Amino acid sequence: MGKSRRLHGLLILDLFSGAAVLAALGLVFFYAPYEETMGAVQKVFYFHVSMGWVGMLGFVAAALCAAVYLWQVRQGGTAEKWDIASLAGVEIGLVFMILCIISGSIWARPVWNTWWTWDPRLTTAAIMELIYVAYLLLRQGIEDSSRQARFAAVYALVGCVSVPLTFLSIRLFRTIHPVLIGSGDPSSQPMNMALPMVLTFVFSLFAFTLVFVDLYWHRIRLAHLARQVERLEVQSAERMD
Repeated sequence: MGKSRRLHGLLILDLFSGAAVLAALGLVFFYAPYEETMGAVQKVFYFHVSMGWVGMLGFVAAALCAAVYLWQVRQGGTAEKWDIASLAGVEIGLVFMILCIISGSIWARPVWNTWWTWDPRLTTAAIMELIYVAYLLLRQGIEDSSRQARFAAVYALVGCVSVPLTFLSIRLFRTIHPVLIGSGDPSSQPMNMALPMVLTFVFSLFAFTLVFVDLYWHRIRLAHLARQVERLEVQSAERMD
């Protein structure tokens, strides 16, 4: 009964997140006005920022789960589910951050006349992405599952330092990247948005957050099922021996 309710809840979340993304698309293309300077390409902004938000959210979730994992291991408890949740956060974060970088390049080409420039925000985002690619490589390089989870948890905590650094880079350094809420650098002007733009932006963040929760739930569930299959295979092999 419990599993059936969870699957029912997951199905509802699938429908809600899908509907929210479709609604966000409608707002972006039919409600939000064109930006006076950049024109139609500015509409990439709503998805670009939302994808970056989800990517960072995944990395922060991975760090929080890693902290709980290390604490529970220290207490002598079972902590496998927190390792699974931490890995899921990193995987989702990586996917959405690379989509954020790609969409940012599409936005930058007509505005900056280049696909890429070593701006502080772009550079720190690329470094953050590479840090978490290395996280996956670290896990692949350790065969013992307990050592793998422990080293990965420590790495996820340390790697999370790149998240606030990336977020604050446009306020800490001179940058040509647009700033939404203002900046300490007088050379950087905040992006002026009309009320329909603000509402569309906020709803897009909400919609992509729902997508994150939905994918996170699916990924954790898939990982648990995969580990159950691995245990059954080991038990079957032992019985045959």
